[in-house]
Amino acid sequence: MVPTTHPRIRPHLATAVDPRNPRYVHMADRLGLAPSLRLTAEEFGWLDLLDGTRSVAEIAAAGSRDGGLVVAPDRLLEFARRLEDNLFLDGPSFRRLVDDPVRPPRCVGCYEGEARALRRQLERFFTGPHGPGLPTVCRSGGNLRAALLPHIDYPRGGITYAWGFKEVAEQTGASLFVIIGTSHYSQQRFTLTRKNFQTPFGIVPTDQEYVDRLVAHYGGGLFDDEWLAHLPEHSIELEVVFLQYLYDGVRPIRIVPLVVGSFYDCVAGGGQPATRSDIGRMLEALRRAEVDTPEPICYIISGDLAHIGPKFQDPLPLNPSRLRHSREQDHAILGHAAAARPAAYFQIIADEADARNICGLPPTFTVLEAMRPGRGKLLHYDQYVHPQGRESVSFASMACYNKPH
Repeated sequence: MVPTTHPRIRPHLATAVDPRNPRYVHMADRLGLAPSLRLTAEEFGWLDLLDGTRSVAEIAAAGSRDGGLVVAPDRLLEFARRLEDNLFLDGPSFRRLVDDPVRPPRCVGCYEGEARALRRQLERFFTGPHGPGLPTVCRSGGNLRAALLPHIDYPRGGITYAWGFKEVAEQTGASLFVIIGTSHYSQQRFTLTRKNFQTPFGIVPTDQEYVDRLVAHYGGGLFDDEWLAHLPEHSIELEVVFLQYLYDGVRPIRIVPLVVGSFYDCVAGGGQPATRSDIGRMLEALRRAEVDTPEPICYIISGDLAHIGPKFQDPLPLNPSRLRHSREQDHAILGHAAAARPAAYFQIIADEADARNICGLPPTFTVLEAMRPGRGKLLHYDQYVHPQGRESVSFASMACYNKPH
């Protein structure tokens, strides 16, 4: 369908002047649904006209009548068609994607796009050098309460994922996985989605009844920025792929995708995150939703550790001393996480003003404070360092077990 009636530019777009040729402007999709589009300066000026209140003919007539921006109807119509074809209008093509109950895979390239090749790729993380070996999947029972997993790309973090997911497979009989991950795009604190997640392994359903319970206990606002929080986000998808690999042919599983935005205000303003009204409300909502859930839940924390170096606007050099210090700080916060001391975990990060950009802070604190597991165990730790020193990212897998009765 061509948007000839009342064309409207859709949300979540960004524009920037082409640095190599200022006569052009690049328009990019923050949702990651479409490649960027190059506009002339004249076309860029037309964008404000496409606000959904007037037809193409009315826009052209108004410009001629009022002495405003004059554009021929046929040129404006062709421009609108081009925008619609490239998913930049809030029209039928865009709505089909964002309203689909299934979220398509966004991270193919980080992992293989064909199921058999993907299975071989993941298997190598378990069986290759430094891998933990293939898991034996627990059919029922188990003592695992939560697991911290990376969300870095598989080529760098695959072995660390394998160590964590082997423990998940062997230490929980749960079929419901509440995945709480870092939100990299949205400014909202907490965002849910009801969408089911698709990967090359198929579709994993989101547990709608659990989502209903969590919303009932938390209140409104959990879907306010759903598109931006979930469509381009990788922190949920990269955990789902491993869960599908583990449980294919064993038992059907369901997920709950919840992403958590920045805790910068807590770090900068002082005071524990649990004292913030929205965080405290979510902690209580998670506890009450679990009480209302008639089956075991396994919580998956999707979060990495330090991000340091020039890539992250970090002015300090990545010398051996600094990398060693960052490893020591990582192990200090992981020690508190393993001991289920979320306040102490947070305080180390706050005391250094989150200078190392611990992106896993929000989901890790949320799960530890809400669930208060018993003992934990560090399974694997790694620190990636770019060969030219542009960046270092660290990450770990950790298992947290139920408290003994």
